[in-house]
Amino acid sequence: MGMSRHYAVFGHPVSHSLSPRIHAAFGKQAGIAIEYSAIDVEPSGFDAALQDFAARGGAGANVTLPLKEAAYALCSDTTERARRAGAVNTLIRNGDAWHGDNTDGVGLVRDLTERQGLDLRARRTLLLGAGGAARGVAPALLDAGIGDLFIVNRTPARADALADMLGQPGRVHVRYLDDLRNLGEFDLVLNATTAARDGGSFPTLPRSLLGRRSAAVSLSYGEAAIPFLAWARAQGAHESIDGLGMLVEQAAESFARWHGTRPDTDRIYGELRAESARLVTAD
Repeated sequence: MGMSRHYAVFGHPVSHSLSPRIHAAFGKQAGIAIEYSAIDVEPSGFDAALQDFAARGGAGANVTLPLKEAAYALCSDTTERARRAGAVNTLIRNGDAWHGDNTDGVGLVRDLTERQGLDLRARRTLLLGAGGAARGVAPALLDAGIGDLFIVNRTPARADALADMLGQPGRVHVRYLDDLRNLGEFDLVLNATTAARDGGSFPTLPRSLLGRRSAAVSLSYGEAAIPFLAWARAQGAHESIDGLGMLVEQAAESFARWHGTRPDTDRIYGELRAESARLVTAD
């Protein structure tokens, strides 16, 4: 098995993260000894925590909310997909510096197309949110062939910044929360906001956004995904999908960057999905 290599996920809060368990399962499958921990750090302390991690032999890390854009700024070089996102969720130690990647988008698209069986081509798409999570997935959705992409965010300036970064003005449109009732029906609605996760209330969305053939996708999983998906089911959406599959697939992509081998994701996804179903129905 060789010497254990040290990896971690950084975030705030991060105690709920399933990443340590997922990477332990991948390591076992690949016969690679992995030490993978969760490190809770606020944005103000992230730089120092990352330096300390590297000094202790950290070889790679995942980065979750709210640190993805800060991680991007701390990298000496990045992949094209990280540059397009302006956010990093995967760090790879390269000598004395960090190399940054973003596996969120490819993870989401792989889950939606291969596991969930969605055809994303030409789908009229609404993206709620414009933070690190939205930035990570928007370029990959465009690459996967979606149709027009509408971005709505509580802070319009962030939505404008994301649209500018995507660089496809004829295809990417910024709208305001007040516009939602006038936008008509979407084939695909993605929730990349953290409202429910941060303890706030989920915004009231108009019924007109979803039709009988629409798919609603939350980038969150567990309790944080419940309000949005409950709303989607109440409107009769054809599919309502949480972010668990995306989480597993982006983890597999990170694992492949670190270890040079891509794990099979079906077994750990099945285990986590079964537990999630038990938790949701345990009332």
